[in-house]
Amino acid sequence: MESGAAHRAASPDLGDKAGVAAAVASVAGFVGELTRIVVGSPDAAPVDAVPAADADPLQEFADDCLDGLALVRKIEAATAALKVRLVDGHVKATAAMEDPASRPEWVSGREMAMVAEVACVLTIGERAAGALIGEAHALTSSLPAALGALQSGEVPWQNARVLVDETTGLDPAATAALERHFLNDAPGAGPGGIAGVLPPARLRRKVRSWREHHHPDSIEKRHLKRVTDRRMEYAPDRDAMAWVSMYLTADQANAAWNRTRALARGLQGPDERRTLPQLMADVPRQPSSPAEPVPLLPSHRRRGRRCWSQCPCSLLGFTEEPAMLDGHGPIPASMARRLVADGAESFHRVLVDPWDGVPLEIGRTSYRVTKAMRNWLRLRDGKCPFPGCSSHSLDNEADHLLAWAKGGTTGISNLGQPCPKHHRLRHTSGWKPTPATKNEPPGWISPTRRRYKSEHQDWEPPLWQPGILSSKTSLLEEALRERLSA
Repeated sequence: MESGAAHRAASPDLGDKAGVAAAVASVAGFVGELTRIVVGSPDAAPVDAVPAADADPLQEFADDCLDGLALVRKIEAATAALKVRLVDGHVKATAAMEDPASRPEWVSGREMAMVAEVACVLTIGERAAGALIGEAHALTSSLPAALGALQSGEVPWQNARVLVDETTGLDPAATAALERHFLNDAPGAGPGGIAGVLPPARLRRKVRSWREHHHPDSIEKRHLKRVTDRRMEYAPDRDAMAWVSMYLTADQANAAWNRTRALARGLQGPDERRTLPQLMADVPRQPSSPAEPVPLLPSHRRRGRRCWSQCPCSLLGFTEEPAMLDGHGPIPASMARRLVADGAESFHRVLVDPWDGVPLEIGRTSYRVTKAMRNWLRLRDGKCPFPGCSSHSLDNEADHLLAWAKGGTTGISNLGQPCPKHHRLRHTSGWKPTPATKNEPPGWISPTRRRYKSEHQDWEPPLWQPGILSSKTSLLEEALRERLSA
């Protein structure tokens, strides 16, 4: 039987002391920088020094507070990286001290004891401690770049957790590709890539959409497995309230949401005091006749769902390229074909470059320029372009970036679609949008002249299956190439 001491000797550096020391140094460096900004450095001007004539002490203090908040964000991230390294170091060291010849039940008991001790040290529940141990293992073993970005303060802890969650089940190559895309492959995104600039909810939606296109298993196969998990859940809440939720297929859930929202908007009026969320909660209980409640789920052939198809070939059955359901994200090609067959009136074909996925043309059913522009804006932006806002594009209105009265034109490069809240913010405060392009939404400049970039859509090139462009489809290939060279 191998002793614990011999096993430890055969497993050097399991505690990763160098990594822990680097994480401590990172935290200490940020704390020192914060001290210099907020408290002042030893060689700073004396307190009784006469300020410059044009200096505004309140403005300087306000700017220092914002700079301090930016550093606190980095300190929190670096501290989280330190916690990850300490947890992983403890787990590895504990495992190295175990006797490999122990009975299985003793190994299981030691794992439970280890989780319990981490939970007690951090004053968290054992389930949370177990999740933290799993996240620490994923970051140290499979996502080294994400851990490095976390330690350097470039990516916040919640965003690092999103990357951990969404790479679960991916093979090493797909995991590395996802990590590389969201940390390094975004031109102009700054340190930390996309993961360093988006709030967690927006990053999760973007990562999940990218993951759907690059998962080793097709979305069709995974969708068929998850359909069997559909269910309805009830959760009591405080103050005699409760939550009811349903886990449904994307097309059904999206249709139910859109229909409920449309009915609630129809109930709004000058004499209606209920808010839109209150009306949406009341719609399922609103009778359409004295004895008939409004059904929450629409009928099978409900119209009006908006669907974007990046590759027309998927609708013809040549490929299984996912389509985009407005307000949800990627859906299987079979679901898109079913929506079209069932009469989805607001379906749009999008011709994209088959090599890089950039939109080349948007199909339209009307010659009205305003409708075509709104459709293009929804493709370009997908939502309100204000950083972190998730307001859906259908609820927003087009707005001139350079006012019409000041010479602004009505074109895609001079249009944004902010939500009502951020539209008011733009016209009632010092927040101003930056110029846009045909493919990039406008960014924003704050009253303190800090610049914030807007979130960009991820356009994925279609995945051509081997042999798809055979002699039977040579005409389609020629048409696409002629279109691209035109």
